[in-house]
Amino acid sequence: MTPRPSEQRRTTPFHSLYTHGFVRAAVCVPPVRVADPAFNAAQTIELARRAHAEHAVVALFPEMGISSYAIDDLFHQDALLEATVAGVAAVVEASRELTPLLLVGAPLRFEGGLYNCGVVIHRGRVLGISPKTYLPNYREFYEKRQFVSARHAHFREVRFLGQTLPFGNDLIFAADNLPGFGLHVEICEDVWTPIPPSTYAALAGATLLANLSASNITVGKADYRHALCAGQSGKCLAGYLYSAAGPGESTTDLAWDGHALIYENGRLLAESERFADGAQMIIGDIDIERLLQERMRLTSFHDAAQEHRERVARVRRIPFELSLPEGEISLQRRMERFPFVPSDRVRRDERAYEAYNIQVHGLMQRLRATGIQKIVIGVSGGLDSTQALIVAARTMDRLNLPRTNILAYTMPGFATSAGTRTNAHRLMEALGVSAHEIDIRPSAMQMFRDIGHPFVDEEPVYDITFENVQAGERTSHLFRLANHNHAFVLGTGDLSELALGWATYGVGDHMSHYNVNGSVPKTLIQHLIRWVIGSQQFDDATSAVLQAILDTEISPELVPAGEGEDGSQPAQSTEAKIGPYELQDFHLYYVTRYGFRPSKVAFLALHAWGDRARGEWPEFLPEDKRNQYDLPTIKKWLELFLYRFFQISQFKRSAVPNSPKVGSGGSLSPRGDWRAPSDSSAAVWLAELRENVPGE
Repeated sequence: MTPRPSEQRRTTPFHSLYTHGFVRAAVCVPPVRVADPAFNAAQTIELARRAHAEHAVVALFPEMGISSYAIDDLFHQDALLEATVAGVAAVVEASRELTPLLLVGAPLRFEGGLYNCGVVIHRGRVLGISPKTYLPNYREFYEKRQFVSARHAHFREVRFLGQTLPFGNDLIFAADNLPGFGLHVEICEDVWTPIPPSTYAALAGATLLANLSASNITVGKADYRHALCAGQSGKCLAGYLYSAAGPGESTTDLAWDGHALIYENGRLLAESERFADGAQMIIGDIDIERLLQERMRLTSFHDAAQEHRERVARVRRIPFELSLPEGEISLQRRMERFPFVPSDRVRRDERAYEAYNIQVHGLMQRLRATGIQKIVIGVSGGLDSTQALIVAARTMDRLNLPRTNILAYTMPGFATSAGTRTNAHRLMEALGVSAHEIDIRPSAMQMFRDIGHPFVDEEPVYDITFENVQAGERTSHLFRLANHNHAFVLGTGDLSELALGWATYGVGDHMSHYNVNGSVPKTLIQHLIRWVIGSQQFDDATSAVLQAILDTEISPELVPAGEGEDGSQPAQSTEAKIGPYELQDFHLYYVTRYGFRPSKVAFLALHAWGDRARGEWPEFLPEDKRNQYDLPTIKKWLELFLYRFFQISQFKRSAVPNSPKVGSGGSLSPRGDWRAPSDSSAAVWLAELRENVPGE
């Protein structure tokens, strides 16, 4: 009986990758001797033991790895074929004490034909045999001289090593005790064709696609292998394992580089050293649940399965019980701390260029469509309004309109610090926009008098009403200024604030006529501003102001500093209230982009953030900003995120202004990536977190 995912999590510890939907796969490249199955089997067994020691559950070996590949007409020698069967039998026997599912290559005879086969072995028995479908017979390849294609087999079962076994290119090996684990085997040339056999297997549910390859090397071929594996894993929404023959293969007419690759949905997880002298093994932790989540969302994937339903329906599932490693097994996978911001500088700058220009082009189109040539924007001296303002400035440049058409207003209130007020003025001046200041305190005091708030009587009551009156006064002024100047209000609130409901609803910073930041998280806004500085989008004076803004504490500045406190900097800390944005953006990405359960999000966050010495950091982030968080801290802020996101904030997201979608992490607009009821409960998510994540 197949266990439910929740049952699987209760049988493995929190700190094991197998608890959270990952599988560890190994791709092995052993040295071989030409036409020496006994030696080659021994080398295969040695690497299989290494894969076992690394807690892998799949180990892939090269095409014809037991016999060796480049032996031409020796394939038709009885002595060689019998020794090959004995070599496979030795691997089967050795597998009794090993965890991984072993995929080994061998030439095998059935019903008078010789087949190029992938033999699937687990715990002392063969589960099935997958023959090669497409036999290359061009240039240096002459496989049709020796072999029969899987397409020509008129049988679906064979007798081998005393077992009756499924035989064909249509087999999925499905683990009953690991939900989502379905493995398909194809061989070398199969993936070089327009429609590989693995495509049909993926449409039938296979999540791991394994390719036993020999693949001699020629100049430039390695790049093409990357393209093939990346493309097939991406199109099939699957993990793709690829091996190539290595040292010891015959170099009579060919050469070999021992290239091993592991891809997941188009992303390279691991790659071997090419042209190595000895045995090699790479490992990759493949996220099966992530692949299933992607397939569930992509309706076109299921449309394709329906289009090919007759072929897909013929795919056979071979059930078995997978031997799972026990104990705590840490994740060995690169995990970006900032999923919205790549740590690699080149990729990061490319993303920043795209994000910035998406914002600019969105605003350009809105101005053209409305026929309006002026923008009203509130400038606080904080991150969000800064990003919106520099986008507006570049938009005016692109439209050949003067920057003075940007009517920028800083509106100090009861808690505005000298530092942010100064930054706001410096920024407006540096950008050459129409700069104004409106003190909202008189109008706010009138509101306090009208509603009978105790602050009128000088009582230090800094409640939510006190805060929202100020936010509302600012927004009310902006909308009336837009009416008065035939302009529209440019919103500044970001994706992180929308996720956490950190915005004043309606007549507040929640509302605008158009918002360029609506699908940009706080961590990406910080980087976009750094990119604007680094790529010199504006002059040195502007860049200096932008750096000062980056260095300022994130704050709503709605509660005044206490007696004796320095008023030069913000008295409030947003992150002290709702959690570090770098951590909450991580939670946001994996909850909304992939729908992961909270315990898995916590596991990933601990891997990414648990040790500041592990992994790469963006080079621009100073040492004192390179934080780390333990599991109790992660759990605390994730619990707050889940409550705010699922239970109390959706009504705000259901009424957001128009805003261009920027990143693959998604948008929370009800017209875009996220539709949800406003009266949902967070109980399910909170219960899962509390039940499955250890610690207070």
